[in-house]
Amino acid sequence: MADDQHHHVPGTMDITDQQRTYEGFVKLTTRTVIAIIVALILLALVNA
Repeated sequence: MADDQHHHVPGTMDITDQQRTYEGFVKLTTRTVIAIIVALILLALVNA
């Protein structure tokens, strides 16, 4: 059942799409956390 014709060499796969997706995820998460912190600060100031 094993297919001996295709051998993968570790480290040779193109991962630019995965890197771009990860960078986008990190940016989105960072911006979301900053927006939540700003919203919490504004809520605290309004209710103070």
